[in-house]
Amino acid sequence: MAIKVIITRKVTRGRERDLLPLLMELRTKAMNQKGYISGETLKGISDPDEFLVISTWKSSEDWKAWEDNPERRAIQSKIDAILEEKTVARAYLYG
Repeated sequence: MAIKVIITRKVTRGRERDLLPLLMELRTKAMNQKGYISGETLKGISDPDEFLVISTWKSSEDWKAWEDNPERRAIQSKIDAILEEKTVARAYLYG
């Protein structure tokens, strides 16, 4: 069953230019992963330092495999270094 993954990140003010290429790199690599369907990145209107990534995966197992992928973890480490708050990722089933 397909799932949606919602990821929120709050970048440290002034570090957006550092974050965007890393998010693009993650998306590019995710697109080649088993079970990846789609994804989008949104920037907050009331809080422009907040970014929301929504991705769709064929199964929670496919998402988990990508979440645990060493390449993904390395990029996420770089992202974490420029965030004001910890990345929060949650997976949801269609209701």
